[in-house]
Amino acid sequence: MTVLNRKLMDKDAEEVIGNLLQAGVILAAAVVFFGGILYLMRHGSAPTHYRTFAGEPEELRHIPSILREIMTFRASAIIQFGLLILIATPVARVAFSVWAFAKERDWMYVAFTLIVLSLLIYSLTGHHL
Repeated sequence: MTVLNRKLMDKDAEEVIGNLLQAGVILAAAVVFFGGILYLMRHGSAPTHYRTFAGEPEELRHIPSILREIMTFRASAIIQFGLLILIATPVARVAFSVWAFAKERDWMYVAFTLIVLSLLIYSLTGHHL
């Protein structure tokens, strides 16, 4: 592979990564915005209790149950799903980087990026070292 071809591939990969990150953030913002509007329409007049903190209920703490709750148009689940998209965006970027490095046959960077991807997935699944 010539130096010029490698530079073109690097530039293309950088452009795809930039577009991937931009699309992920815009999609996540749109989903959270839609869920927020829906939430305000349904619960906007409810009184706010600032003295006590109540976290998300159990059914909104796991991906399968969030997806199930989205089907019922539960506003909190839609907001949680938007946040999941936001979290998944950099993970998708790392996954794409593995593919791009493999296409360039840069095996050292493939190995390093796979290690990073493994650590990301391991940490996001709730397991702790």
